[in-house]
Amino acid sequence: MSKWRPVTSGIPQGLILGPMLFNIFAGNMDSGIDCTLSKFADNTKLCGAVDTLEGRDAIQRDLDSLRGWARVNLRKFNKVKYKVFNAKTAELLSHHQVEIQQKFPKEGWVEQDPKEILKSVHECVERTCEKLQQLNIDITNIKAIGVSNQRETTVVWDKTTGEPLYNAIVWLDLRTQSTVERLLKRIPGKNKAFFKFRTGLPLSTYFSAVKLRWLLDNVEEIRQAVDDGRAMFGTIDSWLIWCLTGGKNGGVHCTDVTNASRTMLFNIHSLEWDPELCQFFDIPMEILPKVRSSSEIYGLMKSGALTGVPISGCLGDQSAALVGQMCFQDGQAKNTYGTGCFLLCNTGQKSVFSEHGLLTTIAYKLGRDKPVCYALEGSVAIAGAVVRWLRDNLGIVKTSQEVEKLAAEVGTSYGCYFVPAFSGLYAPYWEPSARGIICGLTQFTNKKHIAFAALEAVCFQTREILDAINKDCGIPLNQLQVDGGMTNNKVLMQLQSDILCIPVVKPSMPETTALGAAMAAGAAEGVGIWSLNPGDLTAVTCERFEPQINPEESEFRYARWKKAVMKSMGWETSEAPSNGDTSIFCSLPLGFFIMSSMIMLIGAKYVSGTDK
Repeated sequence: MSKWRPVTSGIPQGLILGPMLFNIFAGNMDSGIDCTLSKFADNTKLCGAVDTLEGRDAIQRDLDSLRGWARVNLRKFNKVKYKVFNAKTAELLSHHQVEIQQKFPKEGWVEQDPKEILKSVHECVERTCEKLQQLNIDITNIKAIGVSNQRETTVVWDKTTGEPLYNAIVWLDLRTQSTVERLLKRIPGKNKAFFKFRTGLPLSTYFSAVKLRWLLDNVEEIRQAVDDGRAMFGTIDSWLIWCLTGGKNGGVHCTDVTNASRTMLFNIHSLEWDPELCQFFDIPMEILPKVRSSSEIYGLMKSGALTGVPISGCLGDQSAALVGQMCFQDGQAKNTYGTGCFLLCNTGQKSVFSEHGLLTTIAYKLGRDKPVCYALEGSVAIAGAVVRWLRDNLGIVKTSQEVEKLAAEVGTSYGCYFVPAFSGLYAPYWEPSARGIICGLTQFTNKKHIAFAALEAVCFQTREILDAINKDCGIPLNQLQVDGGMTNNKVLMQLQSDILCIPVVKPSMPETTALGAAMAAGAAEGVGIWSLNPGDLTAVTCERFEPQINPEESEFRYARWKKAVMKSMGWETSEAPSNGDTSIFCSLPLGFFIMSSMIMLIGAKYVSGTDK
């Protein structure tokens, strides 16, 4: 069992005193949507269950003091979730969920339907408000809306019809590898980091500019819409804000600095779209959204139960988690465990450029007149996705929760190492040619060892990023704050502490991404119901996992992992056979040799038969 003890960290008292907030969080690391009602009261009473009318009397007794926010969250589990939280403890009290679809039209392609995302958001908003009304909670207490989203997924739509012109291309999508290689040929020395000091990013399939370039090259409807002046580009936040504020009837086309900083078209110093970058990628600047701060009123809801409520917060998911974890000081860091794994370290108002494979990104800008803050980020493509792979592709477990049980039963990988480079390797390698491997197998290895190795792989990848951050910042972290769905796995959290050799701290309310977006929305000028001043923060209980193995063992296992990583590289190229024919007969000399040999064998058999 993991050893842990309660600790405390900050949560705003503004939650207790301020009106209700509704936070829409769409387009996370995979498909799916969570619809969450987050209920906050200015006492620590359990406010009742939302899925039924049980506990209604208890909720009625607290109506006068009820304050809070709600959110819709596009997440990896393909589900819409409705959740109720306690204000002081941030305890999850109840939830509701439905599903949406994610599409894989070809190997390496990952898409989402923008209209389905929007429909799910509307459904979640309406169902949340209906349940509030069933509990006799006045929805006019909802004073602001915050949007948080996974940052690189790319959408292009027609502003005259309001219709998307293609499915959204998701951040994990690999179809643009040939586009990247073509663009690299135009860069001196094929240097992937050529634009690093403007964008903080390497040239990669990961970021929006390359996805947009692919759409312009391959989708005639989009090219025509651009020529006609009808096209609009955005990440999921832009699409949702435009639609929710009126769409083709005057919708606001905007994004915030955190999302813009992930496109590779944005200068993170001037905080503007960069004309030279747009010229390099051949992207028309008129299709780009206006860039705003992360906390200001962008527009008002134009339909539904929340008509007239301002949308006043917008943060990319990892930035929202950084805010939700209260990482406002230089050197504070958080790691989010979702489909991928994302470690951000706040570097304050100074942009620090990594020499060890990390990204420089915008952490937040919490107001028009507030300073921009930066972060170093390490991105891992496959974290929670490896658990789903064990379940859905190999079938060695029926539920994701079984992986924790299997790993706990053996407590070791028995020398088995798993590198889940299904989409290549992200930080610190940025190696698209890598592919997943499992090595160190023996006749003794079973599914329990593989399950343990899969969890260990998530921890090793985090260790690689943390090592890079420590080298770049020069001050090693003395603990790691964590959040995300995988943090419910106690075996994983203990493994992470053991491999990092530092404590791992998990807040009792892991929905820090939603919390961060709510904070930004409530703190906006013109809303002003949430204070972000350090003195207004109170305490919340956390779990703390301490290292339980000696550093020598940790280093030995980490060295073996690094050896496995080296073996995973160089497996793939974007070049394919000219006609796609991989049969042995595509070689004329070899085909002639095989055919002639078969004829000789048949002839010999016939001759031997006639002799008898």
